Order: sequence, then C-alpha cells, then structure tokens
Amino acid sequence: MKALTWHGKRDVRVDDVPDPVIQEPNDAIIRVTTTAICGSDLHLYEVLGMFMGEGATLGHEPMGIVEEVGTGVTHVQPGDRVVIPFTICCGHCWMCDRGFQSQCETTQVRGQGLGAALFGFSKLYGGVPGAQAEYLRVPQANYMAIKVPEGPPDERFVYLSDVLPTSWQAVEYASIPEGGTVAVFGLGPMGQMSSRIALQKGHRVIGVDLVPERLEMARSFGIEVLNEDDHGNLPDVIREMTDGRGPDAVIDAVGMEAHGSPGGMLAQTITGRQGDPLRTPVMERAGTDRLNVLYKAIDTVRRAGVITLIGHYDGGMSDPMPMLKLFDKQIQLRMGQANVKRWVDDIMPLLTDEDVLGVESFATHRLPLEEAPLGYEIFRRKLDGAMKILLKP
Repeated sequence: MKALTWHGKRDVRVDDVPDPVIQEPNDAIIRVTTTAICGSDLHLYEVLGMFMGEGATLGHEPMGIVEEVGTGVTHVQPGDRVVIPFTICCGHCWMCDRGFQSQCETTQVRGQGLGAALFGFSKLYGGVPGAQAEYLRVPQANYMAIKVPEGPPDERFVYLSDVLPTSWQAVEYASIPEGGTVAVFGLGPMGQMSSRIALQKGHRVIGVDLVPERLEMARSFGIEVLNEDDHGNLPDVIREMTDGRGPDAVIDAVGMEAHGSPGGMLAQTITGRQGDPLRTPVMERAGTDRLNVLYKAIDTVRRAGVITLIGHYDGGMSDPMPMLKLFDKQIQLRMGQANVKRWVDDIMPLLTDEDVLGVESFATHRLPLEEAPLGYEIFRRKLDGAMKILLKP
C-alpha cells in the first residue's frame, strides 16, 4: 500500500509499504477514506524531541471503512464506517473504566514511562504504524472503533479522532463557570475548535493569535479576537476586558510550538536525534520546552482560575516553573492527552443534526495522499490560509 513515511527532518515521502494484517483476535483493518495532518505531526516533521525511525508511517487522525476483523471483534464488521481515536486503549482496564483512556494500562508504553500507545507517533509512544496510509491496522478494535452513520461527508466525523475530543476535554477541564470567560491562546485547529465549543456552551471567548487568517476565522464564528502583535502587554489588555481581574480560565493551545529562544530549539532538535548520547540528559533535565505562552497564561488568568494545557509539551522536562506565582494565585493546572472515548457521546449529537461547530467547512485544504509532503510544508509555513489539511488516500 501507499503510506506517508518519515525519513528525516522535513523529509516525508509517500512510499510503498507492506499491507497491514490481522495480528491479534481484537484487530481490525480499515480502508482509510480520510486522514488529517495534525499540529503534533509537525513535532515529528521538525524532530522536536521525538524518537523517530527511518520509514515510520505517520498520522493519527483517520476514518474509513472496515475491511477485515479478527475473531474477537464483534462490535464492528466489514463495511462499517468508523472513526479511530488517536489513543490506543482497551476499554476495560482500571484507567479506561474511569474515563482516562489516554492512560490505558493495557497499551501503556512502560519502556518509556509514558501513557497509552498512539498511532504514528514515534518510538516514545509505541512505534505503532500511523494512519496517513491507504490501510490501517487497528488494535483493540472491539472498543476503539467509533461507528458513524452513512450519508454525511467524512468531514462531519473525521475530527472525532482527535480535534473534537481534545478540544472538548480542554473546555471541560477549564471548569468555566456559568457566564464566565475563557481566553484561548493559539487559534490553530485545536484553539479554533476549543473556542467554538466554549462558545456553544454559552461562555465568553477571547481568542489570541498572530496569524491574520486564523484571527479572522475565529472572528467570523463570533469569537472576540486579539492580535498579539498589536498589544505590548497582552495580560494587561485581557484584564482590562475582564473587570481588571482576568479570565476565569485560559486554554493554552500553543504548547511547545510557541516562539522561544534559539537554544531551546537546538535542545529540542538534539533530543530528536536517535542515538545521540546527549539525548537522555537533555530530555530529562535541560528544560527544552519553550514556555512563553504558558508564562503568559499564568499571568493572564484570574486568581483562583484554571489553566488547561492543550498544546503539546513533549520536548522534555521544563524548568523553572514560576511556582510562587502559581501558588500565590491559587491556579489550577489541568492537562494531558485526550481521553477520546470519554467524550464521544457528548460530541456526537452536535455532528448528526446541524453542523453547529462548522466541521464541514473547517478544512482549508484537501489533498490526495500522494501530495502529503506538500501538505506538511503548507501547514508548517501556514501558507494559503492553512488551518486543517485533510488527506484522501
């Protein structure tokens, strides 16, 4: 089959790779009909603290048609239309039973000391072949596969794989009070959808970004927006908009991709070079993450407020943290990979009737799989108003 594979920094290629096969009774094989490029994929593309192997298949946001199932799969059958969560989880372990599927004890990558395995996301997360391919092997398919109805286009449901549940969890974790305000830092795909969800739940939303097209997209959806370039002290500006107090919550939808020092970028690159003897100490102790946006979130949120980290901080251990300010302001921090299956039942009604979240018009680019390398470069450079890029194998 054709699949997008990693060959080095900013070097991804569509190669011929072996077709996936059933390996366990609980496996399924799906024919991928739509898959997306995620901001997290750019971490791999830029080698920001990831452990990549030559020829690894990328991607973790797929949907498609079930082609084959193992003997233990009864929930789906060939011909079913399904979305596959990016976190691989069993549905019956202690963590899954409590709604923390991203910490699944069946698929935890214990050798790296990390949580549930992920599709297409380096050896840190299990080295599982990804979904930017014509076919995908789905482990734990009896629980993982999310059946969706026939009729609406793929764009109505594909974001159940990651964008929607990640954004939904960010808003839920923010604990915004009734009539409250949330500031969303970063209006990329996750920030846009978090803003729409918060607005749908009746909250006031202030979105912050630097990219004019992203600001305009949020504004067109009814979100108040601020261009950070236009304001010298952003936390002060937001406090002025919120009775001098600050918003009840801040969602950091930027994470490690925030602009930072060249030294931080270099350290992240070092951590991504598999076999480099500096990798482990840099990863564990050097504080390679760039925390500018998180610092601003801490400054901006009101006292006794909540900060949700939705942007990835996966480049290493970060130090120092402003513990005095966090403690003095009585700030709660909530974060983590999305527990996709926990939120699906809440989100599905917003997709099956009217398109209240605007998912069908969310993608700015739709490309055949063969043009995936171009899609990565468009997304990385934010060309042509790029917001979300869908690939059609």
